[in-house]
Amino acid sequence: MNKNLLLALMLALVFAACKQKPHQLAKEQSKAYYTCSMHPQVHEEQPGNCPICGMKLIKVQLTDANNADEITLNATQLQLAGIQTDTIREENTGSEKTLTGTVTTNENIASELSARLAGRVQQLFIRTVGEKITIGQPVYAIYSEDLQEAEKEYLLARQQQKVLNNPDVDYSQLISAAESKLKLWGLSSSQIKSLAVSQKVSATTTILSNVSGTVSEIAVHEGDYVTEGMTVLKTQGLNSLWVEAQLYASETGNYKENDIVFVSFPDQGGELIKGKVAFINPELSEASKVDLIRISIPNPQGLIRPGMLAYIILSGNGQKTLAVPVSAILTDGKGSKVWVKNANGSFSPKMVKTGTGNQHYAPVLLGLKAGDIVVSSGAYLLNSEAIFKNGNDQMGGMKM
Repeated sequence: MNKNLLLALMLALVFAACKQKPHQLAKEQSKAYYTCSMHPQVHEEQPGNCPICGMKLIKVQLTDANNADEITLNATQLQLAGIQTDTIREENTGSEKTLTGTVTTNENIASELSARLAGRVQQLFIRTVGEKITIGQPVYAIYSEDLQEAEKEYLLARQQQKVLNNPDVDYSQLISAAESKLKLWGLSSSQIKSLAVSQKVSATTTILSNVSGTVSEIAVHEGDYVTEGMTVLKTQGLNSLWVEAQLYASETGNYKENDIVFVSFPDQGGELIKGKVAFINPELSEASKVDLIRISIPNPQGLIRPGMLAYIILSGNGQKTLAVPVSAILTDGKGSKVWVKNANGSFSPKMVKTGTGNQHYAPVLLGLKAGDIVVSSGAYLLNSEAIFKNGNDQMGGMKM
């Protein structure tokens, strides 16, 4: 009888263990899932593509139950999800004004290639406006009797030094003076060395560029005669541009040079970039009594082009206060929260109370301090993950 009871107990323990193993395995497997950065409501157990937009799903690793409020993503996941952060600091949260402007070239970095001597343009190597040009690139070939004579003088000085070797004559000085004249008229050091090796004066000489940038104007054609100082072409550096707009005279006192502003471009999807007030014209237009304001913007990828329409967003003269980016705030019926980056690289939700600001920044009343790092882009993905992990009542136990 005792043996039968013992056998029954052993079978019961084995059956219980078998029931527990799949549950434990499922629990371990549920520590990670796959979601879409554009559609965070998608949760898949296996890698693949988003069933809505077709983008590659990203893996999200869930943390232990002891840190239920924390979400951890690796570097690849952060990049794929488009997670961006910003640091809490003082910002202008006053009213904003939007101006319509036009992108123009930055004249401070414009360059001009001028003719060094008179002659006839035999061949033009740069023919198209918008073409990029670098220093040392051939621009045009010129026929110039003056240049030919200077080349002959240089070769003659070298020949006399070699043949005559008169101790009363400083041939090195003669050669140096002739070489300086050739450089002054546009020949490079390598061209002068080639002339010394060949010892032949050619009918035409190729003039190399001493400027770089994007060609904005070509002032000569093949067959034209140029004079010393005449403009051959102009270039613009498009990695930095200006946006110019009109401002009423009564408003110019609210802004000053080097103020940071935001600029958006309808042709670029309305994405905001930071610009800087580069110039406010001290003189008013006589006809309209408005003032010119000029914003300097970076253009490292060359996507912004002169002539584009732009919107300049100017902050008012409001007092700077501790502020949080509006894009970081998630609001529902239970209140507002942001996702804060922790010292260990994980992210946690935090309740906040904010005041009325502008479309970029809201003043912080409670919940954050200067130096806190918040998620300014991608917070909805983290929020969706937290809902999937902990349910919809994330802020139930949260305090400010």
